[in-house]
Amino acid sequence: MSVQGKYALITGSSRGLGRGIALKLAEKGVKVAINYHQNEAAANDTLVGVRERGSDGLIIQADVSRPEDIRRMVKEVQAAFGRLDIFVSNALGELFTYYRPPLDLTPEQWDKAVDCQAKAFLVGVQEVARLMGKGGRIVAITYRPGGLTASWQPYIAQGSAKAALESMVRYFAVALAGRGITVNAITPGITEDSILNSLPKNVQDGIRAWHLAGWTPMGRLGTPADTGNGVALLCSEEADWITGQVIAVDGGASLMNPDFPLEIQRE
Repeated sequence: MSVQGKYALITGSSRGLGRGIALKLAEKGVKVAINYHQNEAAANDTLVGVRERGSDGLIIQADVSRPEDIRRMVKEVQAAFGRLDIFVSNALGELFTYYRPPLDLTPEQWDKAVDCQAKAFLVGVQEVARLMGKGGRIVAITYRPGGLTASWQPYIAQGSAKAALESMVRYFAVALAGRGITVNAITPGITEDSILNSLPKNVQDGIRAWHLAGWTPMGRLGTPADTGNGVALLCSEEADWITGQVIAVDGGASLMNPDFPLEIQRE
């Protein structure tokens, strides 16, 4: 499943899931453009990790909630690489600027969530598609439970933006299929070194205990490297017949049934 010699742009790749994706693709010989918003030091650390894995790349500052920044970023990638083979839309924005329950959420906070994810994907795909030829790969990082459930009330803006991403993946998959470019989404499960670690400690502890008790059948939480492995699979030549899909990389957590107590499942 070679991706050796390919060129990738990964938004929000200085830390967390994006960093895990960047390092995994670098292991497989992909040159990586690492996008960051504010933390240049973290982006440089990721670039060091890319080079330690035998590949290379560059860092690019851009606020993906601003279409003009996305266009500039893609132009910088074109100047550096000449082409683009892989685009991963991962940037999250600042969750806690729009982390509000439905009755308290303002239109401005809603816009922040949509601008840095759904709108960023729209503009990003339109721009990178110009640089891609047959075999191009586009992957959005979503979180399907946030778009299908509603019990985590302050997640409304984020969950809605992620649901929009998954819908857009299907539309772009059809639009780009004739050019041999695939468009898919990966929905990770609960993952260490991610947004989880920014939540209050009691919330983190409760989530970990819940999943380690059996709600993730594989018996552990995910890692950024797990998500990176999923992206690498979708970017391989062998995945050229997979498009418009949302792939769960969650250790089986999405297979569990909340209607039944854990003790009577998996018997």
